[in-house]
Amino acid sequence: MATISWCKQQKKGMQLIEPNENLSREYMQTAQETLDILKTISGKSKVWLATTKYYCEYFAIYSLMMRIGVKCEIHDCTIAISQKLEEMRIIPEGYTKRIDQDKQLRIDNQYYLKNKEVQINYTELLEFILTIKSINQKITQKEIKTIREEMTKTK
Repeated sequence: MATISWCKQQKKGMQLIEPNENLSREYMQTAQETLDILKTISGKSKVWLATTKYYCEYFAIYSLMMRIGVKCEIHDCTIAISQKLEEMRIIPEGYTKRIDQDKQLRIDNQYYLKNKEVQINYTELLEFILTIKSINQKITQKEIKTIREEMTKTK
């Protein structure tokens, strides 16, 4: 897994931007739409199931990143940031491991055509999305400031 320090050194790895509630809402809406799409492709394609499942989680996490003003264009860096948020007890324990495993499943099925089984639990995915949505709604400016400061000093 990438580290925050490594991500800071990459051109599109990680940068602090102004927190953006509008983009946060847009990414959350996209996560919810992706969950709806996932239901329509169930049983049709392991490649698209793995890809859609991963992006459902990714968009939810990225919505939180936009809410706190952390941008990155490298998926491993998004996961590193998720790990930091988990360590800070902003997101529930296990979310980072889950998204990292689903990223690997997507890579295996999409790029290496391994055709691995994709376990889909819609209730758990919905809970993942709704939990992040709730965090987005409840997070305070003070918490955002603390997270941003922590991201800045993390090596």
